[in-house]
Amino acid sequence: MKKHILLLEDDKALAQTLQELLQSANYKVDMVHNGNDAIDASYENKYDLYVFDINVPDMNGLELLESLRNADDETPAIFISALIDLNSISKAFSIGADDYLKKPFFPEELLIRVNAKLSQTNKDIVYKNLRYIPEKKELYKDGKIVSLGEVQECLCDLFMHNIGKVLDKTVLMDCLVSPSDAALRVALNKFKHTTGLDIKNIRGIGYMLEKS
Repeated sequence: MKKHILLLEDDKALAQTLQELLQSANYKVDMVHNGNDAIDASYENKYDLYVFDINVPDMNGLELLESLRNADDETPAIFISALIDLNSISKAFSIGADDYLKKPFFPEELLIRVNAKLSQTNKDIVYKNLRYIPEKKELYKDGKIVSLGEVQECLCDLFMHNIGKVLDKTVLMDCLVSPSDAALRVALNKFKHTTGLDIKNIRGIGYMLEKS
């Protein structure tokens, strides 16, 4: 499955160049030219990476990423910007950017950074006798693949990417077709039975898969 990238760049010629380069490297790329369209796209699709310019219409890239992070969107993000002052760079990283590429740059340099970032997210996650392959969303137990339904697959992805972190139950409920406290408890019990994972209930907060 191709990795899906959201590219926000108001310079349409540059955006086209970057989109074509990334597509030639076998990435799926959605291109938008303003902050509002980027917000809409992020709600309509699940992306593996954001590539955002900062000085764009409607909502600048910094405000955009900050609003996404406040909505618990942890999608990796790379900024591309002509802003080279330390305040802008510091702000970018403080709100959760993963990388910052200063304009002008060779388009191939962005590709190098994209490849590096997405190869990190593809690494298998090993937890006790389990191995999770994020790219395929496959879980193996003692070397044998575990059959997961759509809800369990979603829960597995969240817990395996957040080992040792408390997940708010509202985040977990996004995995459910008909969200409710009772439905979440049932889904988690089924997930624990299928995988053997010991999911801790942090009363009043959420659930956590403790570090092994």
